[in-house]
Amino acid sequence: MPLLDLRNVTRRFGDFTAVDGVSLGIEAGEFFTLLGPSGCGKTTLLRMIAGFDLPDSGQILLDGVDLADRPPEDRPVRTVFQSYALFPHMSVEGNVAFPLQMAGTPARDIPARVAEALEDVRLQGFGKRRPHELSGGQQQRVAIARALVTHPTVLLLDEPLAALDAKLREEMQIELINLQKQAGITFVYVTHDQTEALALSHRIAVMNRGKVEQMDEPSKVYRFPQSRFVADFIGQCNLFSGIVAQSADGTVTLAVDGLGSVHVATRSTVAAGSRASIALRPEQIRIGSTANGAGDNRFRGTVTDLLYMGDVTVYRVATEGGAQVEALLANSQTGRAKFFEPGDAVEMDWPAAAGHFIED
Repeated sequence: MPLLDLRNVTRRFGDFTAVDGVSLGIEAGEFFTLLGPSGCGKTTLLRMIAGFDLPDSGQILLDGVDLADRPPEDRPVRTVFQSYALFPHMSVEGNVAFPLQMAGTPARDIPARVAEALEDVRLQGFGKRRPHELSGGQQQRVAIARALVTHPTVLLLDEPLAALDAKLREEMQIELINLQKQAGITFVYVTHDQTEALALSHRIAVMNRGKVEQMDEPSKVYRFPQSRFVADFIGQCNLFSGIVAQSADGTVTLAVDGLGSVHVATRSTVAAGSRASIALRPEQIRIGSTANGAGDNRFRGTVTDLLYMGDVTVYRVATEGGAQVEALLANSQTGRAKFFEPGDAVEMDWPAAAGHFIED
């Protein structure tokens, strides 16, 4: 049985269904992420786990115990908010000690517990400072120390890195991974940032309109999206939609407007005439000024736009039939910022196994 077990959980606000029959199991010691756009229900789900909101139907079980009748303060769960919610009039030590005091921890035991928590987040020597004397990253660590000091079974994190700049966010991601490993506590993390979710998580639940569209390991969610929404939401992706023209020997041929016949390897059995899509990541496409190889899919086009991203460049290519294809190329040659310019003629190819077949 999973440590945290959500069974058909639903939450409505009037006529609006924020969470719609969500069931998922989160294992002990797992870094589990709820990922999705604003309004998809991920924060509402987190609030119900914390006890700040209650489901209209369904069950939330922690270690087999239904949490329905337990208020937030009686749940072995702690939450780190995006705003950190530190007490400005208290020192760092005071902030971290507060939940211990509320839990009735003997006063003689509190200093050692606080010191241990601050050491866990590498804030030794900062105990006497006030929150306004700390950087954003240090405030974040104080909030985490305050949440961990009572040794909760589950730590909930609601977009905790959203307010940080890009470089500090990356540093804090590494710190969170190491801290989770060290503490061995189950983390349930909410974010709308796909890159963050892929970097941090053992598993990801991608949410859309109150439902879980896909739940799996990051690499499988990225490589094998189960719906058009997941393919489009996670990273950059070409989505080719069309009619199944042929299905045989583990390969489906799709008639795609602007491209023609596109071949994709799949175990799915589909009838000719069905609508379907192919998800193809830009890095799976080989692009060059001449033919690159004997790919199952080969097309010509003209570069219309490019996005230089330092180590790679994403090229947008218009095919002869009018389709738009994005291809990614590493900028590996010394001193070379990009290989093609808008207006350059290029050829693209990719094997049938590079794409992922999605039944519409």
